[in-house]
Amino acid sequence: MVPITAGLMILTAQLLRTLSSCPTVRARSHVSLMFLLTAVAGLSCYSIHLLLKSSGIVGIRSYEQLGFRAFGITGKMAAGIAITLQNIGAMSSYLYIVKSEFPLVLQAFLKADTSSGEWYLNGNYLVVLVSLSVILPLALMKQLGYLGYTSGFSLSCMVFFLSAVIYKKFQILCPFEEFSSNSTLAQAHVANVTVNHGYHNGHVMVDDSNCSPQMFTINTHTAYTIPILAFAFVCHPEVLPIYTELRNPTQRKMQHISNISILIMYTMYFLAALFGYLTFYTNVEAELLHTYSRIDPYDTLILCVRLAVLTAVTLTVPIVLFPVRRAIQEMMFPNKTFNWIRHVAIAVILLTFINILVIFAPNILGIFGIIGATSAPCLIFIFPAVFYIRIVPKDKEPMRSTPKIFAACFAGLGMLFMIMSLSFIIIDWTTGSSSALGGH
Repeated sequence: MVPITAGLMILTAQLLRTLSSCPTVRARSHVSLMFLLTAVAGLSCYSIHLLLKSSGIVGIRSYEQLGFRAFGITGKMAAGIAITLQNIGAMSSYLYIVKSEFPLVLQAFLKADTSSGEWYLNGNYLVVLVSLSVILPLALMKQLGYLGYTSGFSLSCMVFFLSAVIYKKFQILCPFEEFSSNSTLAQAHVANVTVNHGYHNGHVMVDDSNCSPQMFTINTHTAYTIPILAFAFVCHPEVLPIYTELRNPTQRKMQHISNISILIMYTMYFLAALFGYLTFYTNVEAELLHTYSRIDPYDTLILCVRLAVLTAVTLTVPIVLFPVRRAIQEMMFPNKTFNWIRHVAIAVILLTFINILVIFAPNILGIFGIIGATSAPCLIFIFPAVFYIRIVPKDKEPMRSTPKIFAACFAGLGMLFMIMSLSFIIIDWTTGSSSALGGH
């Protein structure tokens, strides 16, 4: 049994999934960012309330088993598949960050040449090495509660990330000078500068017309904003397992842990996105750390931040793997007792599949968008609401009671959200305007 602090650390670390690349800056405005973050965070807390209340009535503390209790094998399979897709997407995004950022960090620290061809500068080799040496040993632990210490450390790394973003806001003035040197690479970069840039003392200057805040903006990336935010606030598969492992577990205690975790990450998401936006305004890129590299790719503080981000996402992968393994066991090996061979085999197969996916995937925006538009609304909105409506007895709460009407509206909101998000993403893909089809 684990104390409340360990449960809080694990659940909060689970919510770190998108802070590292700060995709919330895609909202590109103060008002839309605050509104969307607040709405998704509040709805997430409400859906956890529905899950915990349903769990308390039937005494089941497994998302998949709640689905089975509500709709039989269909509900169980639907919940298991959604959890598997959601967390495979999360692990893929984490390891993609390792693949893309780790070589750049090593290259900057070692002052290595980009064309040296050394194996330790190859992201594909590095992601496999990290998976085998760090992630796999942690993923083989029997209980989720043991990861409380690594969760706390990964959270500390992201607090460092946030502190650096806030600090840099007061160091970097907009318009800023982009990094330039006499190297061939820098000259090629200068040659491809768009009309939004000018030159000053041999440096590329960003146009100061791009250095004013915009209250609300809609662009080609707007289609991905809400799915990414939903993806960022999905911690529901971990809630019931943590509830089970708590010392003296109660529904009120678990709801308190969930609310605090979501509040912490809401604050960190908002501050990182806000100060990132106020530093670069419309010049901010999809991945915030890449924008800092445009100014100075060898900035020691930013390099340390990137290393902290790599540490955080690496230590979070084992946490995300636990519910996937449990979902697979619930679907394929029901009513089976714990078996070490099966426990290890599922972890190895999952990590192998995810490494292959990461090695051959062109970028993570598509992963964020599709997973955030499909499995995320199921886990946040639809499943908790319909499970609650189905499980809570009619003699206790009639179908026309206020709680069940709210739950039905909540499920309808999730369906609307899924249809709209998928439609916008498909339109964005078909028009060929999305950066998800290539690069950032």
